[in-house]
Amino acid sequence: MERINEAVRAGRIDTAARLADETLEQAAQALGAEHPEVLRLRELTAYIAYLAGEPLRAFRLSLDLAVVCRRAGDTEAAYGNVRSAATAWRGVRDPLLGLELGHDLIALWTELASEGGPAADEEEELDSARARMDRLTTRARDLR
Repeated sequence: MERINEAVRAGRIDTAARLADETLEQAAQALGAEHPEVLRLRELTAYIAYLAGEPLRAFRLSLDLAVVCRRAGDTEAAYGNVRSAATAWRGVRDPLLGLELGHDLIALWTELASEGGPAADEEEELDSARARMDRLTTRARDLR
């Protein structure tokens, strides 16, 4: 983890991404895919993917983490990962792909908000995501 963080701080994002992927794979094999340390590594890997200009990968990693955290009953961590996924989603420029990803994001986000907790406390964030879906729908329609 220290080498990964050093690479990020030094701006060597490609190196950080490679190290994060390798470390994540090794940790998942040794500890299991849902071990807390592996989950932290997955969050770090998603963040690095975002820094590396890979919003799709960052989105998928973050949304998958949100599902895992929700299943474990950690609504705060689940919502944090939903927020990370939303940030990455905003970096996806293809409107059709954005719509596809947005449906998954908003479905999970809506479920979390209906259960109370931090997602319910920030309804305006979910409304903002829904507004982006409207804009993406218009852009996708204009492409046809």
